[in-house]
Amino acid sequence: MEKKTSYDAVVAVVAKQLNKKPADIKPTDRIAEDLGADSLDVIDMLMNLEESHGVIIPDEAAQNLKTVADVVAHLDGVSG
Repeated sequence: MEKKTSYDAVVAVVAKQLNKKPADIKPTDRIAEDLGADSLDVIDMLMNLEESHGVIIPDEAAQNLKTVADVVAHLDGVSG
């Protein structure tokens, strides 16, 4: 069975939270501006990713996660 990549995991969480199709989400999409997430959406998404990846994303780091690619890079950095 193929291992799910961090990108796939982030896209799945973002798509579910924001009711979007995964195929419509690009790495360069800004989570708030392009995808329409509000602050509660972002908190829920980060909590889901923390739980699924077994990591903690500090508030200071979360403030710098603007795009889908930013979130993927952060997860790869802390869990890789």
